[in-house]
Amino acid sequence: MSRSPVGRETERVDGRLKATGAAEYSGDYRAPDLAHAHLVTSTIARGTLTGIDTAAALASPGVLRVYAAPDPRLGLYPITGPLAGFVENYVPLRDAEVHFHGQAIAMVVAETPEQARDAAARVTATYDTRPPRTSLADEPHVPAGPTISGSPSSLNILAPGVASIDAALAASDVVVEAEFHQQMQHHAAMEPHAVLAVWTGDQVTLYAGAQVPSAYALGTAQRLGVPPQNARLITKYVGGAFGARVILWSDTPLAAAAAREIGRPVRLVLTREQMFTLTGHRPQLTQTVRLGASRDGVLNAVSHQSVSERPTTVTFPMTPAHATTDALYRTPNLHVDAQLATLDIPGSRAMRGPNEAPGSFALETAMDELAVATGVDPVELRLRNYATKSPSTGLPWSSKHLEECYRVGARRFGWSARSATPRSRVDGQWLYGTGMATAIYPAHRRAASVRIRLLDDDTAVVSTGISDFGTGAATMVRISGADALGIPLTRVTPEIGDTLLPQGAPAAGSSATHATVPLIVHAARDAINELKRLAVTDDRSPWHGASTDDLRYERGVLHGQGRSMTFGRLLAAVDTPSITALAEASGEADPKYVHHSFGAHFCEVRVNRFTGETRVTRFTTVADVGRVINSRAARSQLVGGVIFGIGHALLEENPLELDTGRLASSTFADYLVPVNADVPDIDVHLLGRPDPVLTGPLGDGSEDVGTRTLGARGLGEIGTVGSAAAIGNAVYNATGIRVRDVPITLDKLLEHL
Repeated sequence: MSRSPVGRETERVDGRLKATGAAEYSGDYRAPDLAHAHLVTSTIARGTLTGIDTAAALASPGVLRVYAAPDPRLGLYPITGPLAGFVENYVPLRDAEVHFHGQAIAMVVAETPEQARDAAARVTATYDTRPPRTSLADEPHVPAGPTISGSPSSLNILAPGVASIDAALAASDVVVEAEFHQQMQHHAAMEPHAVLAVWTGDQVTLYAGAQVPSAYALGTAQRLGVPPQNARLITKYVGGAFGARVILWSDTPLAAAAAREIGRPVRLVLTREQMFTLTGHRPQLTQTVRLGASRDGVLNAVSHQSVSERPTTVTFPMTPAHATTDALYRTPNLHVDAQLATLDIPGSRAMRGPNEAPGSFALETAMDELAVATGVDPVELRLRNYATKSPSTGLPWSSKHLEECYRVGARRFGWSARSATPRSRVDGQWLYGTGMATAIYPAHRRAASVRIRLLDDDTAVVSTGISDFGTGAATMVRISGADALGIPLTRVTPEIGDTLLPQGAPAAGSSATHATVPLIVHAARDAINELKRLAVTDDRSPWHGASTDDLRYERGVLHGQGRSMTFGRLLAAVDTPSITALAEASGEADPKYVHHSFGAHFCEVRVNRFTGETRVTRFTTVADVGRVINSRAARSQLVGGVIFGIGHALLEENPLELDTGRLASSTFADYLVPVNADVPDIDVHLLGRPDPVLTGPLGDGSEDVGTRTLGARGLGEIGTVGSAAAIGNAVYNATGIRVRDVPITLDKLLEHL
């Protein structure tokens, strides 16, 4: 290999399979004597089942079983210990309690999916109904508890002599205060949640989409009451996840339990409507941001308070100021506080940029309001408050080039031509405006392991149990393996998506790349060291009796003492089919630093001055995400993140009916997501600056294997963070109307246009 593949435009390993339809997703797998399941869901939000009539369903053609809560035949169990937070806190179909509208209360198993669906429609239920708790404003608030990184959700930092954040705000020359609201939002992945469960004796193999395969398999084993080694998960191809496939929901244990009980493989595919209530959502949220500054825009006080939901079954503890307000801007007085209200609604979960996307919408909108109030350009305002260390911890960043993101983005976008005066650019019916916002996302490090096998045909296999739900993880593994071993991409086979492989990093929290890449480097070094050891110890080797110090590995070839031989030829010569090296890491990052990725978004919109129709016409994003492994996939990820932001800003909401607890827009006819017509050309630029701390050198630091310090960070979510705020700020610049409740729909503009 004459040139490292790192950072180049590399085709996806699975690109052709997906483009031709050959890739098998969870609902595509086949099994002999396959049966099909369909769920029946509750029509109330809170209460107790008093009866379920299954007679008509059992009499329907092809029906094998009808399981109705409470049903002891399924043999499912509670989960305790470390995995308790990885699942819902009730056992599906085990008792008669109803916790939310849309909960599974029965399951029909039949010979065909059509028979199961039709029979499920014949199941009826009666309830003892209680009024559901559905209002954030009316229910008591409790502290959200620790953030995802373990830091407190409440923080109060005051300058010497300052009595309170209110006093700091009162002493400021300029104060901006704004309240923000958003309804529930949904992951809306293309592939519905599907699972195929196949038992062989007392062991079950599951085919399902999962972002954390190892925990998914362990959780299923505990639910089923079998030893951990008796549950295997295969998750080769996943059609989108965005956080909805992080935890174990009810569908997989139900399908697996039914398959065990009837002695046949069972497939369960959720309907689109069921996915809205059974696979999580981004929580509804109210936020209040207060900024105090000098007349020239230098921050003196920042306060960010929030109230979100705490469903009774499973909760993502929304802390929107975490990694946004407590991390972005320099200020001597900082206050953040996150509260939750217990509600009888479907379980909430992380959704791409889970805290940071809604948190940044509030913060970055308030910063734009401060720019207007002080007359300071929005980019300049952020530079005047640039933080060179973490505002909440005082620690330095492992790497930060956000200032360059601002300057490069402004130049690429043409920010200098912008007018700060709203409604100053009109073209016929259209008002044009521009806006910008900052992006930030934590660089989480997770536990993982990687195995590399060098084979006697001069190829290598890189194995790790990570899943790839469209992010290009398999291609990342191939690129990193080829770079670390110095061999062509075509000679590296990535193995992923199976819990029989070494435990992979979670494909969540933008952590997969920078957890996996350094382990590939480490495993490659160990494999090469083992190759050298074999070369000098095996009497069939031409280097038998030499010292490993006499050998040099370069681009798949061992050199030394005037001889050269590829690793495959050496293995063949010593009659050894392969050698293996395993690298593992706990996932702990260097505590002397804080680790984030950064970015800057610049946006142009046009708003019809008669109808309020809003269109995004141009978008530029510049990102500081460490070294880029695959530039093609990286740009695609960022484009996808910006499209997520377009949905957040302009389209996506699922209103909750307060009297019934029903989500009102749980179909793709009612829940709107961006389509091609909503998406402009998106200009993405990656700085490509390696992070010298986060994924630095491992092993002995020798220079004979690939690129020594990759310094890669994850980037799956950074495009989502701040992009909605950039759009909202552009809408204000176009119309003079400040909309603080997302999505920014026609009605919110028409009343002021």
